[in-house]
Amino acid sequence: MSTVFSKIISGEIPAYKVAESIDYLAFLDNSPLAEGHVLVIPKQEVDYIFDVEDELYTGLMLFAKIVATAMKTVIPCKKVGVAVIGLEVPHAHIHLIPMNEVSDLNFSRPKLSFTPEELEATAEKIKEALREE
Repeated sequence: MSTVFSKIISGEIPAYKVAESIDYLAFLDNSPLAEGHVLVIPKQEVDYIFDVEDELYTGLMLFAKIVATAMKTVIPCKKVGVAVIGLEVPHAHIHLIPMNEVSDLNFSRPKLSFTPEELEATAEKIKEALREE
């Protein structure tokens, strides 16, 4: 199964990457609910998050925690919310969404649109915060 996320991992499709390791990738969502909305994925193709092998799953959660901690330092928000929906792309992924109230995690809300320059600036802010940790 080749998903849009697999194509981002391979470089076939560009993305605003904020963090990458051998096993995981974090990049800005192209249909964000908020500025700084990040998707965190394992590079291994697995459709359902609870089918991810235990060691890879725990590593994914730790990777997401590192990214969320950096996000919170540069994106104005009370907390970084976590959501796992898994219906839109058949590749396990975690949404990290800067939030100030519960409704900020409502996926039925209209998605935001940012310019490529704004997306690049947001990605750079998060990357810089990760470098400082």
